Amino acid sequence: MTHPPAVIEKAQNMEHLLLRVEAGEPLEQVRAELGLDVGAEAIPELQARYEAGGRSWEALIDGRHGHPQKAHSALREWMRERKQGDESLTARELAVEIVEQFQIKLSIGHLNYLLRKVELTRPRGRPYRCEEGSDPAPDRGAQPDESLDNAGTFFPRSSEAGAGSQRSH
Repeated sequence: MTHPPAVIEKAQNMEHLLLRVEAGEPLEQVRAELGLDVGAEAIPELQARYEAGGRSWEALIDGRHGHPQKAHSALREWMRERKQGDESLTARELAVEIVEQFQIKLSIGHLNYLLRKVELTRPRGRPYRCEEGSDPAPDRGAQPDESLDNAGTFFPRSSEAGAGSQRSH
């Protein structure tokens, strides 16, 4: 598969980073020189991919085709804590807060996807709306007050069907 030049360049820079860190250079200095945003916690995983791929830069292609990952771990952790603190918070409200807090714009659909992954979404559909002063959860198994004497009037049993019945008994 052919990749865009930016993807190839990033994978090659990751290889340079790994090789220089292996040689003993400080991670922060190498990151700054190569312009990569890689945390120390990601180095073991990158090293494992690099080794498994035969120590080739092709193994470090991230599959995102050069697009940055917007919803990074710090943002997801903040979002999880924020949603746990206020369960009534909607994805739309959360999106506004994320723009204010992180200057990152995420779609509402993507936010709902991220919340579903950590099981923090609200139930689907519209919430049950109760009138003021009424019981918030009506008993769905309660019998209606009106009589059901004529309940079968429009749907007679097959044995009581009229002359139009084609079934033989």
